[in-house]
Amino acid sequence: MAIQRSLVEERLYDLESERRVLSAMLHSEDACIAGYDALRAEDFYSHKHRSIFELVCSLYEQEVRPTYVELLKEAHKLQLFTDPRDIEELQYIVEHFIDDENVHYWIKRVKDKTRLRKFENFLRQNYQRLMESELDDIEQVLLQAEEELTNLTALEIDDKVDSPFDLANLGYDEVERRFLRYKEIKEQHKGVLPLDGLDTGFDTLNHLTMGYKSGDLVIVGAQTGHGKTAFALHTAQAVAVENRYNVLYLNTEMSRVQIALRWGSMLSNIEHDLIRRGELTEAQLSRVLQGYSRLRESGFYSYPCPNLTPEKTISIARKFKIQHDIKLMILDYVGRMDKITNNLAEWQVLEQIVKTQKMLAQNLDIAVMCLVQLNEDGTLQGARRMKNECDLMLKLLPISREELEENEELKKYKRVNYYLYIDKNRDGIGGVGLPIYFDKARQTMRDAERISL
Repeated sequence: MAIQRSLVEERLYDLESERRVLSAMLHSEDACIAGYDALRAEDFYSHKHRSIFELVCSLYEQEVRPTYVELLKEAHKLQLFTDPRDIEELQYIVEHFIDDENVHYWIKRVKDKTRLRKFENFLRQNYQRLMESELDDIEQVLLQAEEELTNLTALEIDDKVDSPFDLANLGYDEVERRFLRYKEIKEQHKGVLPLDGLDTGFDTLNHLTMGYKSGDLVIVGAQTGHGKTAFALHTAQAVAVENRYNVLYLNTEMSRVQIALRWGSMLSNIEHDLIRRGELTEAQLSRVLQGYSRLRESGFYSYPCPNLTPEKTISIARKFKIQHDIKLMILDYVGRMDKITNNLAEWQVLEQIVKTQKMLAQNLDIAVMCLVQLNEDGTLQGARRMKNECDLMLKLLPISREELEENEELKKYKRVNYYLYIDKNRDGIGGVGLPIYFDKARQTMRDAERISL
């Protein structure tokens, strides 16, 4: 029996796979992100390996590259690995397992062993329950065992099925919370609703959407040269500069210098061409430098990446979520991303890219904004079905001179030249065009201002 028990225990762990995962995380940033995202300390059977994994993750969260030397320094600071055999184990992992190409395979093996251990624990606990139960309680024992086994085999660790009771309680609590909040707003804040998500940068859009929410996919469409990037940076200014939340901006077209110059124009309200040429007065130069001081203190992270792929967006987003707790990722723009495979039509490629970003938003609990190209007729270029994947779809539509002259409602505004059209709003009103003013010379946007009577 002892020999049989020993054989069973050996099937419940795989120390080689654990070592390979840890080694890959120490040699590759992509492997580090993959391990951080997929595993937890309790997935490791060896207590030493658990400690190494926790140290690796801790260093990475601090933006310190996890190396053998850095691990030793951190362990010494925390008074870990005091036994020489622990140091030998760490050194063995670093020197003997350096292949990081198959890290996902080794991660799967570690997770599979974790599930086996949970299954073995399930069997032992239920055998104990069976031995201790009265005959009248057998039905209850079986029902409980069935529920536990279903959770073990059909659901991921973080998944949860809501029962009618759970869902009703959730709805009751949420409605009561919103009722009390609205009552407080009316009494104390003069009826101004606070946002449920991130500031959009437009008061009118905030009112209709309650902000960009975590887990949401926002699609912004415009024709070439009609403000996609300006809108993206306007959003980043509202979220990262004005409200100090961290934003990751993935740009597939502009260089680092071009992005920096645009910020100078936006934050100083000085024409972009003047800044680009250096044609500034001393006073204007001072305003630009003050603008960069605001940018320096903001939460804006820019990642110029002309060869961006869907897989790379996942890796980059996970890294910045771990290290900087980003609340919003902006992808500028979808049409410039490299194809996943050449076997798919363009609309299939675009649809697949957008689906990936939606899953990323939900998994990382962030808002994701994707910029897309519009056809001349205002439809989505390449994939109408992208609209089905998003929670909020916005279009930047220029207003013609004829419409400005003929539309009486537009004449009520001082300056207006674009509609910010809400094509889809999963949580609110859609089919509405919000008048805005796009100052192309300064690359700024704002709500159109009504003429006071």
